[in-house]
Amino acid sequence: MKFKHLLIILLIVVFSGCGNKSSENKGINKLETIDLVLDWYPTSSSVPIYVALKKGYYKEEGIKLNIHIPSGVSDPLALVAAKKADLGYYYIHNTIISIVNDRIPVKAIATTLQGSVNTVMFLKERNINRPKDLEGKIIGYSGGPLSEKMIFTMMKADGGDPKKAKLIDVGFELLTSLMTKKVDAIFGGLVTHEVPLLEEKGYKVNYFFPRDFGVPEYPETLIIANNELIEKRGDIYSKFLKATRKGFEYAKGNPEEAVQILLSNQAEDQFPLNENVERIATKRYIEIMEKFGPFLSIDKEVFQKNVDWLYEKGFIKRKEKLENLYKSLIN
Repeated sequence: MKFKHLLIILLIVVFSGCGNKSSENKGINKLETIDLVLDWYPTSSSVPIYVALKKGYYKEEGIKLNIHIPSGVSDPLALVAAKKADLGYYYIHNTIISIVNDRIPVKAIATTLQGSVNTVMFLKERNINRPKDLEGKIIGYSGGPLSEKMIFTMMKADGGDPKKAKLIDVGFELLTSLMTKKVDAIFGGLVTHEVPLLEEKGYKVNYFFPRDFGVPEYPETLIIANNELIEKRGDIYSKFLKATRKGFEYAKGNPEEAVQILLSNQAEDQFPLNENVERIATKRYIEIMEKFGPFLSIDKEVFQKNVDWLYEKGFIKRKEKLENLYKSLIN
């Protein structure tokens, strides 16, 4: 984890030396340019963005939106911190750790997924029903110490002994390791994608959520922005969020059309999408996107519980004030 944070800091230094991007498009329409870095290739989690773009909602707000696919997992944080991108999709725990421990100059301005979609997933034939059943089993995971601590927390909360489970970091081979029975269960499979994907392949799967066993519920993804640019361009970012919320509302009322819009924007060569899976995923994502309030709103209590959990587990040095972690730019 220390190495990853050092890499992020180095990236910020490098990118900062390149100079700031002009925030204004001087074309005929005088649209304000916003550069957004996704956390992954286009999937159903970014449906509101692509719907809003297709329907012209950003242009209505005076915005020219450029969407960027990251080349590395830390790109959204590093590029936003260095002011080489305006906004980024990023994860709550990594965002809090980076702000508190490394003083990375970013804040969350909105929540895109208000609940978690991460699961412990397993084939039904493995005779696993709850975290205690992971004793004596091999668990494949990705995500480093955070994932490990969540697994330990779930097992302890269910009366199990984490020392009796074997953990293997399988990186991006989560599904492969499960299908080939290299592992008994995986942590990191999403209820929105990996679960329906395996079910379509004919596998009988089951799963449980961290939130049901000692890990606080958490928003899966945030939209983050640079602290300085929040002050300078906060009104433009608010307009971006307004347009994105309109995209969400349209997708909620027209899910089939929303899926087709997403498919037309997929990175087909790098990460082709399965239409049936994305149809299921879009429905599930839409429900989670407004779990605790209007889409893009930030729940103070949920945020605080995750700060407390990270501090309790030793991931952050202090309980940071929430005002230093997020600034909501939409009501």
